[in-house]
Amino acid sequence: MGVNQEIIASARTALSQLVPGRKVAGLVPLGNGHINETFLVTFVTGELRQVVLQRLNRAVFPEPEKIMANLAILAEHLAARVAREPPGGADPRMVVRPLGGQDGRGFFDDPSGDFWRLISYVEDAEHQEVLVTPELAREAGRGLGVFHRLVADLDPTLLVDTLPGFHCAPGYLAAYDRQFAAGQCGPALPGEDNCRAMIAARRGLTEILEGAARRGEILPRVIHGDPRLANLLFDRSSRQAVALVDLDTVKPGLLHYDLGDCLRSCCNPAGDDLEDLAEVSFDLEICRGVLAGYLAEAGATLSPVDYQLIYPAVRLLAFELGLRFFSDHLAGDVYFKTTRPAQNLQRALVQFRLLESIEAQEVEIRAIVAAWQRQ
Repeated sequence: MGVNQEIIASARTALSQLVPGRKVAGLVPLGNGHINETFLVTFVTGELRQVVLQRLNRAVFPEPEKIMANLAILAEHLAARVAREPPGGADPRMVVRPLGGQDGRGFFDDPSGDFWRLISYVEDAEHQEVLVTPELAREAGRGLGVFHRLVADLDPTLLVDTLPGFHCAPGYLAAYDRQFAAGQCGPALPGEDNCRAMIAARRGLTEILEGAARRGEILPRVIHGDPRLANLLFDRSSRQAVALVDLDTVKPGLLHYDLGDCLRSCCNPAGDDLEDLAEVSFDLEICRGVLAGYLAEAGATLSPVDYQLIYPAVRLLAFELGLRFFSDHLAGDVYFKTTRPAQNLQRALVQFRLLESIEAQEVEIRAIVAAWQRQ
C-alpha cells in the first residue's frame, strides 16, 4: 500500500473516532499546502454534509492543542464582528470554526501520534491559482484587509504563539549561519552559490521589521501568518474574496509580515514552483490592485510608519522565503514538502529572482503606497 493510501486509511480511522457512525460518501485531498494533509469529507446524510479533516504536522506544530484554542478564540471574535457588519461588509464565511467530535474536542491523536482535527468547510468558494484580472487582484487585497480590520480589536495577548520563531526573519538568518558554521553549506548543486551570494548581500533586510518593533515604531497585532494566494478563497460566482483559511499560524505578530507575504505571493503570477527563472517577475499592476483592495479596507488602521514599511516588507518577505527554502534544502528538505530532487533549491532561486524584480521597481511600488497614504 502506497503512502497516499496509508494516509487515507489513517484519515478514515480518525473519522471513525471523531464522528462514529456517520457514513462517508467522499474523502478527497483538498488544497496544495506545503505542511499538512487536508481532506474534504462528504457525509451521506446529516445537517453538516461537508467538513474539512486535517492532519497537522507535529514536526512543525508540536502543540496542536494550542492551535485549536487559538482557532476557537478567533472564530468567536470574527463571528461577533461579522454579525455587526453592514450589508456588503464581511462575508459570514470568513468565520472558520473548529468542529467538535464525539467527545466535543474536535481532534484525535491516532496510535502513530498524528493529530487529526475537524474544521468547518467554506462552501461555494474556491482558490485562484493566478490573479488574472485587476478585479481579482483587488479582491485578494480586500480579503486580507477585511481580516485585519476585523481582528484589529482582538487583543493579541489572548492568543498563544503556536510556532515560536515563525516570521522572525533574524531567526531564520541565524539558523542559516549555524548551518554554514556546521559545514552544511559547502559547494554542491548549481544554483547554491547564487543563493549564498544573495543572502550575503542582503543580510541587513532581516532587521527591518524587528528593528522597528524594538524601537516601538510598530506594535504586535493579530496576524494570519500565511496569507499567500493559496490561502485566500473566492466566491465561485461573484469572485469576491470571502475567507482566509489555513489558520494554524494565527498568532501575535507584525502586520507587515502578512501584507508583505500576500503581495509577494499574489504578484508572482508564475508561482513559487517554476523551472525557468526568466519567467519570474513581480507584477506591478497586480500589486496596484492588491494594495487598492487592502488599503481601502484596512488603511485607516495603519500609522504613517506602517505605510513607510510596506515596500521594505514585500522586499523582506521574498528574501525571507528564499532563505527558508534554501536552508531547508541544505537541511535535507525536512520542513517543506517536495516532489522532486532539489525542489527547495529551485524554490529559493525563484524567490531571489522575485526579490530582484521587486527591487527594480522600488520607485513605482513606493509611489502606489504614497498615493493611498495621501487619501
